Amino acid sequence: MPLLECKNLSLGYNKNILVQNLSFNVNAGDYLCIVGENGSGKTTLMRTILGLQKAIDGQIIFDGGLEKNQIGYLPQQTQVQRDFPASVYEIVVSGLQGKTGLRPFYNASEKQTAFKNMKRLGILPLAKRSYRELSGGQQQRVLLARALCATQKMLLLDEPITGLDPAAAEEMYRLVQDLNKSDGIAIMMISHDVGEALKDANKILHIGKNIFFGSKEEYSALEEKKWRS
Repeated sequence: MPLLECKNLSLGYNKNILVQNLSFNVNAGDYLCIVGENGSGKTTLMRTILGLQKAIDGQIIFDGGLEKNQIGYLPQQTQVQRDFPASVYEIVVSGLQGKTGLRPFYNASEKQTAFKNMKRLGILPLAKRSYRELSGGQQQRVLLARALCATQKMLLLDEPITGLDPAAAEEMYRLVQDLNKSDGIAIMMISHDVGEALKDANKILHIGKNIFFGSKEEYSALEEKKWRS
């Protein structure tokens, strides 16, 4: 049973339609990589799934016990965000805001979840450090820990290795793969690196003039056919 099913989606802003008739699903344990040209609607798709903007048409169905507010999200970072003057702990625990309701504080269980996710991603010793003082790779691990506080089922990652050096990028890929394989968390990741996508993903969604959704084996065969023709 899919955790998430998108049916005949049309996405865009006002009358500017970026993509039409987009249909795909994500099951528990899937690793879906979203690829396509710049401006094709990849980030818009993630924002629409999260309810940050409305679909022009079509349906988004949550199932398998997944709710919209139970999806972890790691967006692309801006320079302003990189300079945010908060501690690592403050940023990570803020991922639990969707679970606190009207309470203006975090309870002991929620704080423990934040510490558990910091430990899981190897940043617990950085808990009191200022986020703005960290390296790019450390900042991404902080944001990934924050996203994990919101979910045990699905993570949406928008170009998580942008701006990272090769070693930090490789570490981020390893962490995401481990969360998928060891923890069973479904992954939806936007990536410009198709080669890396094909290493870890089991499904590929290509958005552009032509839409493709299927297994990475089917996508590889399709790409090979294009090169030969």
